[in-house]
Amino acid sequence: MSEKKFSLKDVVLSVICVTFTIEAVAPAAAMGNVQFFWWIFLIITFLLPYGLVVAELGTTYDSDGGLYDWVREGLGDAWAARISWYYWVNFPLWMASLACMFPSIINALWGVEFSLPVAIIIELAFVWGVTILAFSPISEAEWIMNGGAAIKMFITAVVAIAGIWFAATHGFANDMSISTFLPNLSSLDSLTYLSIILFNFMGFEVIATFTSSMDNPARDIPKALVVGGITIVAIYLLCGIGLGAAVPVEELSLDSGMVDAVAAMLGGTHPLTMIVGVVFLITLFANMTSWSFGINVVASYAAKQKNMPRPFAYTNEKTEMPNGSAIMTGVVASLVLLLQIPLGEDSPVFWIFFSMNVVFLLMSYTPMFPAMLQLRKHDADRPRVFRAPFEGKLLTVMLAIPAIELVLSIIATIVPLNGSEAEMEKLPMLIGVVALTAVGEVMRIISKRGREQDYPGIGRGVPSMFDAPAEDVAELEE
Repeated sequence: MSEKKFSLKDVVLSVICVTFTIEAVAPAAAMGNVQFFWWIFLIITFLLPYGLVVAELGTTYDSDGGLYDWVREGLGDAWAARISWYYWVNFPLWMASLACMFPSIINALWGVEFSLPVAIIIELAFVWGVTILAFSPISEAEWIMNGGAAIKMFITAVVAIAGIWFAATHGFANDMSISTFLPNLSSLDSLTYLSIILFNFMGFEVIATFTSSMDNPARDIPKALVVGGITIVAIYLLCGIGLGAAVPVEELSLDSGMVDAVAAMLGGTHPLTMIVGVVFLITLFANMTSWSFGINVVASYAAKQKNMPRPFAYTNEKTEMPNGSAIMTGVVASLVLLLQIPLGEDSPVFWIFFSMNVVFLLMSYTPMFPAMLQLRKHDADRPRVFRAPFEGKLLTVMLAIPAIELVLSIIATIVPLNGSEAEMEKLPMLIGVVALTAVGEVMRIISKRGREQDYPGIGRGVPSMFDAPAEDVAELEE
C-alpha cells in the first residue's frame, strides 16, 4: 500500500500552522504601535532573504535533516552538533512556557484559580498530550496541522474584525499619533521585543524535513513558502491591529493577551470570547505537535550521526517516528515545569522560559547564513531547482544582514544593557542560556565518541555528504 503524501494545500497549511505562533502575538503587541515599523522593516531585511535561503536549500539539498544538514554540509560536524542542540533544547522550553499559559487562560475565561500543584498537573497533561501525538506518522497527522491553521485564521479574523469595530465605536485604547509608530532608538524597551518578531518568522525550514512525505517537494516547497509567507505576514499585522485597538499596552498580558483583547472588546462572558479562548488552547496543541515532527526528526537524525546523545536516535520500527527524541522532550519539559515549585507561584515563569526558548531558536538559525555562503562558493555546480536571486557581494550582504539581526536580538533579549531594574531582570535568562549552552558543548563532545573523523564541511578536501560514495559517508559517521 502506497504511503499517504502531503498535497500542496497540506504543505501550505503546514507552513501556516508551524510558523504562525499565535502565543507570540501578545508579546510583540506589547511594543505598542512601533511594532508595525519593525514588522515592515524585518519583513524586508529578514523574512525575505531568510525565505529565499530556505527555498533554495530546501529544494537543493533534499533530506530529512533540513537545517541541520545544511549547516553540516556548509560548516561541518561541530557546528551541526551545536545547532541540533540549540534547535532541540528550545523546544522543551517552549512547550513548558505554553503549558504555563493553560491555567492563566482558563482563569481569564472562567475565573478559575488553581493552586500550584493543580496547575502543574494541567501543564504536565499538556506536555505529555503533545508527546504522545508526536508518536504518530507525520502524514497521518495532517488533520492536526490543517485544523490548527484553520483555527488560527479564525482567531485572527475575530480579533481583527472586533478590533476594527471596537475602534470605530469606542476609539482606540492606545495613542495613535504618528510619533508612536516611529522607533525611539534611544530606548532599549523595543529592542528587547525585536527577538519576538524574528521568532514569529521562524519555522519555514521545518517543512524541509517533510520532503519524504511530499508528492513533489521541489515544486511545492517554493510555492508553499510564498503563499504561506504572505498569509502569515497579513495575519500578524491584523492581530496587531486588533490588540492595539482593544487593550492599552501597559495592561497587555504577555501570556493571555489574545484572549484578554477579545474579552475587552466583546465582554468576558460573550459566547465568541469563550469560543476564542477554547480554540486558542487547541491551537497550542496543534502548534507544538506540528513543530515536534520537525524538531524530533532533526534531533534523531543528528543522533544517528553522533551529533546528539544516543537516546535521541531511537526510532519506532513500525511507524519510523523518532520516539526517543519525543520522550526526551517530554521528560525535559516536565522537569522545567517542576522548577515552579522552588521558584514559587508568582515567578514570571512564562516569560523566562519563553525568552530562553526564543534565544535558542534564534541561535540555531544564525549559522545557516554563513553555511549558505559556503554552499554557494564550494557547491556552485549542483543543480538548483530554485536559486535565490543574489550573487557575489550582494549575496554576502543579503546573508550578513539577517545574521547580524539575529545576533543583536539575542543580545538585547538576555544581556542587561544597563543597571536598571528592568534590564537586570534578564540575568536569570542569561544564566540559563549560558548554562544550557555549556551543557550542549559537553553533549557534543560525548556524542561524537567512537567517530574516527569529523566531517569538516564542504570545500575542505572531502566529498560532499550529499553525493559522496556510501562507504565514505559511513566511514565519516562511524
